[in-house]
Amino acid sequence: MKIFEEIESEVQSYARSFPRIFNKAQGEYLFDTDGKQYLDFLAGAGTLNYGHNHPVFKKALIDYIQADGITHGLDLHTKAKGEFLETFNEKILKPRGYEYIVQFTGPTGANSVEAAMKIARNVTGQQNIVTFTNGFHGVTLGALAATGNSHHRNAAGVSLCGIHRMPFDGYLGKGIDTTEYLHKVLSDSSSGINSPAAVIVETIQGEGGINVASIEWLRNLQKICKKHNMLLIVDDIQAGCGRTGTFFSFEEAGIYPDIVTLSKSLSGYGLPFAVVLMKPELDQWKPGEHNGTFRGNNLAFVTAKAAIDHYWSDDNFGNEVKRKGKIISDRFERIINTYGDGSFSVKGRGMFQGINCINGEFAGRITKKAFQKNLIIETSGADDQVIKLLCPLIISEQNLISGLDIIEASIKEVCNETTSLPEEESFFRDTNNVVTLLRSLKQR
Repeated sequence: MKIFEEIESEVQSYARSFPRIFNKAQGEYLFDTDGKQYLDFLAGAGTLNYGHNHPVFKKALIDYIQADGITHGLDLHTKAKGEFLETFNEKILKPRGYEYIVQFTGPTGANSVEAAMKIARNVTGQQNIVTFTNGFHGVTLGALAATGNSHHRNAAGVSLCGIHRMPFDGYLGKGIDTTEYLHKVLSDSSSGINSPAAVIVETIQGEGGINVASIEWLRNLQKICKKHNMLLIVDDIQAGCGRTGTFFSFEEAGIYPDIVTLSKSLSGYGLPFAVVLMKPELDQWKPGEHNGTFRGNNLAFVTAKAAIDHYWSDDNFGNEVKRKGKIISDRFERIINTYGDGSFSVKGRGMFQGINCINGEFAGRITKKAFQKNLIIETSGADDQVIKLLCPLIISEQNLISGLDIIEASIKEVCNETTSLPEEESFFRDTNNVVTLLRSLKQR
């Protein structure tokens, strides 16, 4: 259709990688207008953990609409909102021992991040927020200040401030605990860093390249936050809602964040929906201080409740995600052992995994080959060097393996077409080698 070329903005991105017109979707499949079927390993950038048009959620939604249920309700009390809150409290919060207040924000993840940062600043009286290298928290100005990617930051058009950026787990190489550095600068009155209001962190940095924070690192981070009177904000927008095998991605670490942001797969159906969870003593808002016209998406309340009822009434679904995650990690390990020659590594946890390639050009060629084989999969990372798997959690084992087969076949083809990088270039692409080099120079 020429209309896209005529009047749609050049800002579009995914449409460039997958130049088709799509008009139907079901489960783990997308269909274009020619009837061609694609396995969807992008799934709305993690928004469709339960797949496209889930039949149970669809029926609940259709029944609600046919009964003339409220669609838009601002922040009015509605039956749909009340039922969602009851289900979320009884099946998600209480079983995990979390006593959170729920704030409904505007429907995007970035809006929930903006609200979380405002809460932290207002409650503590401090202005700056600690964020981490390769973090991604959205592209509105406050969230963008906390985002590391220069491609997005440079589009702001104004100075971005109010942030102290620290190295994420593994950023300085293996064996270096970057929380020790954070503790040091916060303890030193001459470090140039004033007392921050909070730390915001992703347990797995999705857009940053599927960088995983270790359990120990997250626990140390929580300890440092308590020691220095900072609030701990976990951005669980992409890693949450079951992607790692537990509803919240931080459960395995046994930490209790002060504030949590959720969006993407929360509605279960791809409908816009975001919330901030905060400990009760932090709920110090004055009425209307943070509002938004579309913070009352009742259709999303209906499908979110259906998703929780259907999948989170027991541990079976989470265990199934972990089982499929093991299939992915085992297969990825075999792939890199077969074709890697040091050029690949596996990253991630649960069904949030990827293959780190030697560079973005290499990864892009692989995903392009995969699309030619009817698999939709994208890249992430500072240089788009990570092939990121975000398939629906409900994908059948057969289709999961089929998708992994396509990834392997695409990697094999690109490897056969590619000559190796010069030895010195591949050396400097390895962060651990850079750290080793710096240490050796210091010793001299």
